[in-house]
Amino acid sequence: MARTFKRQRGLHPVAELNITNMVDLGFTLLIIFMIATPLIQQNQSIPLDLPVVDGTTQQKKPEPAQLIAVDRNGNYYWGDRRTSLAQLRVNLATLAESPKPPVIRIEADFTLQYQQVVSVLDEVKKVGLSRISLDTQVSK
Repeated sequence: MARTFKRQRGLHPVAELNITNMVDLGFTLLIIFMIATPLIQQNQSIPLDLPVVDGTTQQKKPEPAQLIAVDRNGNYYWGDRRTSLAQLRVNLATLAESPKPPVIRIEADFTLQYQQVVSVLDEVKKVGLSRISLDTQVSK
């Protein structure tokens, strides 16, 4: 009884490269950057010099928020649009009627008089909104 041994062919490199996972990762990163870019640009459109605090505070999960900014000249901004104090009252009243009003983020220039920040706080309180955040810069 004779046995024949056949030599198996050597391993050949695969001529195809499966790049499906890399394409998925690329599209995922593209979507993340498309969402993050407008949020970054929103905060850079108004020239403000915010107060500086220590960076020891805890970071919480971000909640939906409405930005109210006051620049060094006393101009009011609703988001990134310039507005008057009367229009700010109307916008706040509309926001207060929503079922779950967002956090009101107030950014004010460092050189601004304290009374102008208090006037914005008063307007927010008058319409019954109680979730308020005063934004500052973290010291570096």
